[in-house]
Amino acid sequence: MTFPGRPVRLALVAAAIAIVLPLSGCVSAFLPQQATSTPVKEKVAAELEPFYTQVLKWSSCEKGAFQCATATAPMDWKNPASDSIKLALIRHQASGTRLGSLLINPGGPGASGYSFVADSLDYAVDAKLKASYDIVGFDPRGVNKSSAVKCYQNPKDMDAFLYDISPYPVGSDAWIADQNAQSKKFGEACLKYTGPLLGFVDTVSAARDLDLLRAILGDEKLNYLGYSYGTLLGSTYAELYPEKTGRMVFDGVIDPATTDFDVTSMQAQGFESALRAYIADCLTGSDCPFTGSGSTGVAAAMKQIRALLESLDMSPLRAKDGRQLGSATLFSAIILPLYSRSNWQYLSQLFTDVMSGNADYAFQLADSYNDRKANGTYTDNQTEAFIAINCLDYRSDHSVATQRANAKKLAALAPVFGPQMSYGDTCGQWPFASTRDRVPIAAKGSAPILVVGTTNDPATPYAWAEDVAKQLQNGHLVTYKGEGHTAYNKSNSCVNDAVDDFLVDGTVPASDPHC
Repeated sequence: MTFPGRPVRLALVAAAIAIVLPLSGCVSAFLPQQATSTPVKEKVAAELEPFYTQVLKWSSCEKGAFQCATATAPMDWKNPASDSIKLALIRHQASGTRLGSLLINPGGPGASGYSFVADSLDYAVDAKLKASYDIVGFDPRGVNKSSAVKCYQNPKDMDAFLYDISPYPVGSDAWIADQNAQSKKFGEACLKYTGPLLGFVDTVSAARDLDLLRAILGDEKLNYLGYSYGTLLGSTYAELYPEKTGRMVFDGVIDPATTDFDVTSMQAQGFESALRAYIADCLTGSDCPFTGSGSTGVAAAMKQIRALLESLDMSPLRAKDGRQLGSATLFSAIILPLYSRSNWQYLSQLFTDVMSGNADYAFQLADSYNDRKANGTYTDNQTEAFIAINCLDYRSDHSVATQRANAKKLAALAPVFGPQMSYGDTCGQWPFASTRDRVPIAAKGSAPILVVGTTNDPATPYAWAEDVAKQLQNGHLVTYKGEGHTAYNKSNSCVNDAVDDFLVDGTVPASDPHC
């Protein structure tokens, strides 16, 4: 798995540049201070009974707007008695006729479902879903408020891992050796501070946690809304427990059959397509940092951006805080606004500033992408969790020869971003081997599953949504013709109505509505 400066994943909050998701406007003075959930009575193996019969104790939290609870799960599902972990939950109770719980995962892997619901409830779901369901956010194993992956204890060490620039030419033997040494150091730190949990943060284990949460929330079937990586978690659940699937929606879909190179290649092309769309739009305005018009102007700007990235490898820009801006950090800064068309305006300021020799705004964007706060600390452990989960989920060839061959392919497929996403051997240095084969998921016998895909999604290409809808025995595709990563509650009424009607009324589209 390639980690270009910072992993390509769903950017949840970018407060430093005012790319802020709408905060939940709900304030409930009527929530009980404490409540319990009655588990569904199910027949499970004797060693699992203590987990499946536990009673969740909910307490008022987040200034009374939500309720929070903590669940206990086996660390190793194959040996439940060995040790246990904690899973953090937060819920907003249904304001109308309650259908049950709707569990939400925002992506990553490593993104906090707790924070997603607590900070951005109105972004996660609309009023119709809030009325019909208890909206439940959870931090998967290894993430944030749950039993979490912990690596560097000093934020400066994380700064070095994410932002430092190797003194050697990118792709050279010395550069690869330096990257491998840094990756090995990072993996060793993760094992030291996380312990054996580091080997059990895979998606299959997290999907088994999902079934546990379903049961102790009191739901016979799992109702679920997964964004980005959350779609892989959801499809894994559907494969393991098809008979327990309720109403499930996957938005911004990851194809479970893709290899690590497939993911990198498709994302490189996806972000490049989004960049071209931004430039085409930018060239129609009066304050665009690029010149020209039409396809010729777009092509020229793409070459200019590639040259800018290469120039930073040879001569980095120094920010006011002393950090040096290299191509990897600028890449992180560029892709953050590409996740949503509404944020393209920040790209214009970014390119204007960097081409003028100013690195500060680029670091604001990159820091937001990396969840780094202005004081130099980090909001959560998303970087660590992202790497730890992916290294268990993907098998790959980490040889230098393969890296070089893949780099040539990426440069040809995506001339601007391909070189930025080449090389990288973080998982090759990881303390635990991958535990999963990448194969299609059919989820035979499942209930209908809604698959939402955006035609120019930069992070999870539309082709993956098409593939997954076909792979699933009972998958149903909803296409959004537009830009951005994920579509529900952030695109148009056609998508929203299709998702709401499915989750609330159980209505399966007769055909793809092509929104």
